[in-house]
Amino acid sequence: MDARAGILDRSGHGGRLAISGAEARPALNGIVTNEVETLAPGRGVLAAVLTPKGKMLGDLRILDTGDELLLDMERSALQAIFDAIRHGLVGYDAQLDKRTLQTGLLSLLGPGSRDVAGAPGLPDEELSNAPGEIAGAPVRLISTDLGVDVLCSADDTVRVHTALVEAGAAEISEDDAEVLRVESGRPRYGVDLDESVIPQEAGLNERAVSFTKGCYVGQETVARLFYKGRPNRRLRGLRLSGPAGPGLALRLGEREVGTLTSSVVSPTLGPIGLALVRREAEPGAELELAGSGGVTATVVALPFA
Repeated sequence: MDARAGILDRSGHGGRLAISGAEARPALNGIVTNEVETLAPGRGVLAAVLTPKGKMLGDLRILDTGDELLLDMERSALQAIFDAIRHGLVGYDAQLDKRTLQTGLLSLLGPGSRDVAGAPGLPDEELSNAPGEIAGAPVRLISTDLGVDVLCSADDTVRVHTALVEAGAAEISEDDAEVLRVESGRPRYGVDLDESVIPQEAGLNERAVSFTKGCYVGQETVARLFYKGRPNRRLRGLRLSGPAGPGLALRLGEREVGTLTSSVVSPTLGPIGLALVRREAEPGAELELAGSGGVTATVVALPFA
């Protein structure tokens, strides 16, 4: 079957936690930037965990399974998020458990992902999730912006992976997956984002922040910037005149306005990248990459594709 889907084992990339208990939702709602209390089983949201000054400790996916809330994040953010949640749960009837080593995560990428996963009816809404079974192993199928993620027991990862390949998935490399991520304009914590970033700078307000929910840590800074200010920098796409490695300074005239953080060569778009750039570098601006041997970058709005 030509399923037009790639598969990548991301089990070691992220960190996973679970929160259960009668007060799991209100407890987590006071910690993260997005609305959790109104989640229904089978739905999910993107959110961030912030410092009291509104800086990001990390972003995460929150999935309501009906029995518990599953949290998935970059491994680099795991400890800081775990500590913040553990502190925030004090006084609530809620239990926090680590699930990183106990679970495997396989990403199916491409328009044929639902067919390969045996989940043609999985809703298109991002982070919709449902229980399933692959090769006799229980799994949770998660809708993503690029396909379907398959969460399973760590002990079942190999046989689930094998079954998905037999169903039509083709092995892809991490470099291939990075191209898709950058094309879609999705920043990655620990690569494009760090503890100096406010969600609005990262373009996360629309996807991961609620402005109608109750209080949460860091809310004052996020709300003040949204209603009364403008971020000094924004996540932007860059069309590069040639390949260039991340870490190079971006210059607008004599002024440094950012640093190239992600850089790939897209089969359809050519060399492209992501960067947090100062607001004076608006889409259309031409930037120089310091030390690149003459590579330039045109600032563009995201996503590329």
